Amino acid sequence: MKRFWIALALLAALLCGTLLHTYSLGGFTRRLTHSLEGAQDLARADRWEEAHTLTEEALQTWSDRDVYLHVLLRHADTDQIYAGFQEVLALLESREYGEYAAANARLVTQIGLLSEAEQLTLKNVL
Repeated sequence: MKRFWIALALLAALLCGTLLHTYSLGGFTRRLTHSLEGAQDLARADRWEEAHTLTEEALQTWSDRDVYLHVLLRHADTDQIYAGFQEVLALLESREYGEYAAANARLVTQIGLLSEAEQLTLKNVL
């Protein structure tokens, strides 16, 4: 009977860790998305330098969690998002709004999908 309770406690700890990770990642990706959308609004208003600075801050926020992200998420996903940041920053420097807006929308979508993939839903479990 003791083994049963130990196994149950371990399963409960894993569930709590999973829920904490999902909650933390959700808040993190929402902040990144908000920053990138704000940068796009700035670029639309021809405030390119401010948009570039806000995007660099978002990339720094991403980079600050690099170890956490690489340990708990697929490397291909995190690498693709990092490459997306680099593309968006390069397009901000060129000040070509159409291409920048498309690349920024892709990046925002990738970040959103990253969070969605970690949600504890029936679709993700099966």
